[in-house]
Amino acid sequence: MADAHTITNEHTRMTETHARLAPRPGDALIIVDVQIDFLPGGQLAVPAGDEVVAVLNQYIQRFSAQGLPIFATRDWHPPNHCSFQAQGGIWPPHCIANSEGAAFAPNLQLAANATVISKATRADKDAYSGFEGTDLNERLTNAGVARVFVGGLATDYCVLNTVKDALNANFEVILLTDAIRAVNVQPGDGDKALDEMRALGAKPATLEAFAA
Repeated sequence: MADAHTITNEHTRMTETHARLAPRPGDALIIVDVQIDFLPGGQLAVPAGDEVVAVLNQYIQRFSAQGLPIFATRDWHPPNHCSFQAQGGIWPPHCIANSEGAAFAPNLQLAANATVISKATRADKDAYSGFEGTDLNERLTNAGVARVFVGGLATDYCVLNTVKDALNANFEVILLTDAIRAVNVQPGDGDKALDEMRALGAKPATLEAFAA
């Protein structure tokens, strides 16, 4: 049984962790591609992708309560996008602009002031990162953001590349590991992506770390 000193130290450590991770001015939440086509039953379903929605809603509530910026990226492809198999790409058609499959998950409770970032909108260019070909970096900078919290789909593609670009742009990155899921085209891709993001400097966290 742990003695009182050990319990006190553990409580202090958890309190300090909460204090470091609690959303504060200079933070932003980035929700990556939580769209119908990436959920079970969608055109490019991520296994258990729907499980991130309820968790992300809790993060949204925390950021909204403090008036902190929230960004939601989305694939917004033309019908002849280069990533589609008919055009020689590796994916089935998905997230075609203005289609039902491109809509955000119905139960995702995006704040009214959330900023939507559309990516991969050109037929001849793919983009896995929310930063690639968008004004996300500029918007974050203009909002005075220094630290981003990232969750969404899929761990091994758009989350990975968004995290990498955020780090390259000198943002501190908190990776919300309870709010991501991998597509795992190859077995273990998700775990490899997690290892890579941690090695590059992303700090993993879950809702438990935010508990008071």
